[in-house]
Amino acid sequence: MDIGVVLQNNPPARAVVEMAKQAEAAGFSHVWTFDSHVLWQEPFVIYSKILDETERVIVGPMVTNPGTRDWTVLASMFATLNEMYGNRTICGIGRGDSALRVLGAPPQSLAQLRESIGVIRGLANGEKVGLRGTEQQFAWAPDSRLEVWVAAYGPKALALTGEVGDGYILQLADPDIAAWMIAAVRKAAEQAGRDPMAIKFCVAAPAYVGNDLDHQREQTRWFGGMVGNHVADIVARYGSDGTVPQVLTDYIKGRQGYDYAEHGRAGNTHTTFVPDEVVDRFCILGPVENHLKRLEELRALGVDQFAVYLQHDAKEETLKAYGDHIIPAIS
Repeated sequence: MDIGVVLQNNPPARAVVEMAKQAEAAGFSHVWTFDSHVLWQEPFVIYSKILDETERVIVGPMVTNPGTRDWTVLASMFATLNEMYGNRTICGIGRGDSALRVLGAPPQSLAQLRESIGVIRGLANGEKVGLRGTEQQFAWAPDSRLEVWVAAYGPKALALTGEVGDGYILQLADPDIAAWMIAAVRKAAEQAGRDPMAIKFCVAAPAYVGNDLDHQREQTRWFGGMVGNHVADIVARYGSDGTVPQVLTDYIKGRQGYDYAEHGRAGNTHTTFVPDEVVDRFCILGPVENHLKRLEELRALGVDQFAVYLQHDAKEETLKAYGDHIIPAIS
């Protein structure tokens, strides 16, 4: 199992680069970042510096979306970074949450997401693609290679992932929910005539190594609020009739809106509705042995990568604990 890390592009950007370098030195395989250019700094500028100062890690957004940038611009940035640094990028993509909502725009449709995946991946792999009645190709990028991993929760998005995604990103670390989601993606892949075992699976969630569980829960409760945004969309569209696992729909009943000014931040003041049980299920907390046990459960389900969200007050300590104890045992 690969272990990645998810960073926020908070200023100073130099600190993000240094954290990425620490992650590589500790044995992490991927460095992902948020992609909301109003809330945080522009990730693709920072990716260039991270790639320049590292040798091995794969870098990309968790996640971008089809609405913020023109699809050809996204593809061109990936292909350019690949030419400069040797195919060390990856594209995580979804319909769009914080990056679009703070601008007063809704998430993109699944049809837009599907089409964008074909255009971005095709162009960034040197292929010809159709776009708005034209044929486009990056003649300058014949050797660029890019995988597109799709973030999804709802049934139609999971089906789309199985039909067109190179990988699937699930942003929570509950093994029961992961098993349900992975099965849905694999079923869709098989029905589309694809090899369901060829799709890569990434679980991403906050991980905090230590012994003070009460403190760790308060530092990571924000994550349940972030997941709750996506679940609220699913409930609004499908209802809470079992279309998705009940644990996802039950806990958001006390949700009373969301302030994107505090998106992805420890101490978020509007996520008190998230109970301790959900924090414990969605995140990986406690001493090293807790992390190893959960990661083994996820690996048994077919998870290829666990990506550590580091939005709490023990970033360096958690990186070190993973590098010293967890990555050697789980890789």
